[in-house]
Amino acid sequence: MSVAKEKIRLLEKATTLQKVKRIAFEIYENNFLEKEVILAGIDGQGYVLATLLFKELSEISGLKVSLARVIFNKKADSQPDLDIESDVDTFKNKAVVIIDDVLNTGRTLAFSLRPFLSIPLKKLQVAVLVDRNYPIYPIAADYVGYSLSTTMNDHVQVVLGEEEEVGVYLY
Repeated sequence: MSVAKEKIRLLEKATTLQKVKRIAFEIYENNFLEKEVILAGIDGQGYVLATLLFKELSEISGLKVSLARVIFNKKADSQPDLDIESDVDTFKNKAVVIIDDVLNTGRTLAFSLRPFLSIPLKKLQVAVLVDRNYPIYPIAADYVGYSLSTTMNDHVQVVLGEEEEVGVYLY
């Protein structure tokens, strides 16, 4: 008999948005000499996070910041087909930051790297709002808003779109 877990709010809206702002500053600090930084958000909350980082970076820096969406089936058993809502030439010789909401095993981020491996990039970085510290794939985030150690049975949900629900939840 399974018992439904209570949903616990780990980060309130203000704290969550402060973490987003801090990640934006870190991205700027590590890329201030670049002519352009491309934020490639993984479809879903990763892309929502990328749009928030885009807004913050545009406000705090003089960098040219571009946004791209990486789309694929995260639930696929084998490596899925990926689609990037941007011309591949856009990324050539640029600094790219792949963005997702939660880094759990590294599987989603490992899959999202595939199209970027065949493009000559200046640098490729990873940003996540929550790092759950369960690496199965050799993926680590360069920018982390919140590190959280949980059991594999726990579920972490990041909500960034709905104003009254913004936060990080555990259940």
